[in-house]
Amino acid sequence: MTTDVPEAADVLVVGGGPGGYVAAIRAAQLGEDVVLVEADAVGGVCLNYGCIPSKALVSTVGSAHEVGGMTDRGVYADPQIDVSELIDWKDGVVGRLTGGVESLLDANGVTVVEGRAAFVDEGTVEVAVAGRRETLAFEHAVVATGSRPIEIPGFSFDDDPVLSSRDALAVREAPDHLLVVGAGYIGMELSTVFAKLGTDVEVVEALDGALPAYEDDVARVVRESAADLGIDFHFGEAAQEWFPTVAGDTIVATETEDGERTEYETDAVLVAVGREPVSDSVTPEDAGLEVDDRGFLETDEYGRTNVDGIYAVGDVAGEPMLAHEASQCGVAVAETIAGEPTSVDSDAVPAAVFTDPEIATVGYTAAEAREAGHEVTTGKFPFSASGRAMTTGREEGFVRVVVGEGGDLLGAQIVGEHASELIAEITLAARNGVSVEEVAATVHTHPTLSEAVKEACEHALGHAIHTTN
Repeated sequence: MTTDVPEAADVLVVGGGPGGYVAAIRAAQLGEDVVLVEADAVGGVCLNYGCIPSKALVSTVGSAHEVGGMTDRGVYADPQIDVSELIDWKDGVVGRLTGGVESLLDANGVTVVEGRAAFVDEGTVEVAVAGRRETLAFEHAVVATGSRPIEIPGFSFDDDPVLSSRDALAVREAPDHLLVVGAGYIGMELSTVFAKLGTDVEVVEALDGALPAYEDDVARVVRESAADLGIDFHFGEAAQEWFPTVAGDTIVATETEDGERTEYETDAVLVAVGREPVSDSVTPEDAGLEVDDRGFLETDEYGRTNVDGIYAVGDVAGEPMLAHEASQCGVAVAETIAGEPTSVDSDAVPAAVFTDPEIATVGYTAAEAREAGHEVTTGKFPFSASGRAMTTGREEGFVRVVVGEGGDLLGAQIVGEHASELIAEITLAARNGVSVEEVAATVHTHPTLSEAVKEACEHALGHAIHTTN
């Protein structure tokens, strides 16, 4: 990184996360003079404070917990986790990845400025850097400023007992008791991590179930697994306030729609109710950019905003707020700027939740497909019928495929071990028009979890071998 601000650039990228740094590298590869302005660390939230560090903890803590629970297989162990050492290792993984991104940016000739950029007009930004402010003119700009955790009234992340997801991933000691506000994917992932670290975890959620963005039978598998870990759920309760006790503990008060108040004693409060776009930092109004009522910059499928020459990618541009989608859009925007042919397929973007077990989806659910006018058939295969799943001791969950009237794969839902890996095959098939018949006819290695995809497709065709039709 440098603190020297160039006077001008062909392409200015604001934000060095998965959308921004990918857009910068691809634009540079296509011959553009590129400047990337990043206020914190390249890699953005995903590499530094989100996707990567959370998965580092999920994997390590999960492995230790699994080994400790193999007595039914004749394995007796009691793994002990030093949380501080685990955090050091996690930070090392993050450092290797962000260092790699910095090297890639440098190798491709991207100038990376450590500062904060805000629009002056539709062709200029002001960069706050090293205690001074300098202007930079651009022909094209890509806004990739990402998102931040949502604060709820009365629960400031500046308050000692209140943790954001970023704070939770940096703790040096697991609390004895943790109250999690929010049962979405972030709350559920981190609840599982802390429960496996030995923390007494309670989750309060204003809605009536965990993982409300997913179908009931999918979410139920994860919730039952969480309950087996000792996680207690309290649905239909909204967090109202927190206050300290005389003894130094923390009380969190919740309230139902009927006004019933409940108080919970805890050591720390993790607020995980979602994320909001960081669009205000670039003063979009000064460039004439349109922002919706949630703070997202409005774009078309190619990342173009209402202002010619200004694009937006990633979380700041709206749903789906996924790192891999941001990177794909970053490539498309760079190619659009350079006048190269490009394509964006928003119908085949997979999503994964790294709960225990994992959830992964792509495309339509059956209900969504029917609402869109499709006649659909579904095929399902439970992991309890998978020989490979039995050998791992993880038989919960299933693969479900959603098939259109012509045999097209319209979507899939997977809940189970390694769901995040298994979804790739169905995503490839859905994006490229590979039919359910072709997937079913493809020989899959035995014994593997991927056979469940083949089996689900066979079930949809009515000739399943290892389940009843």
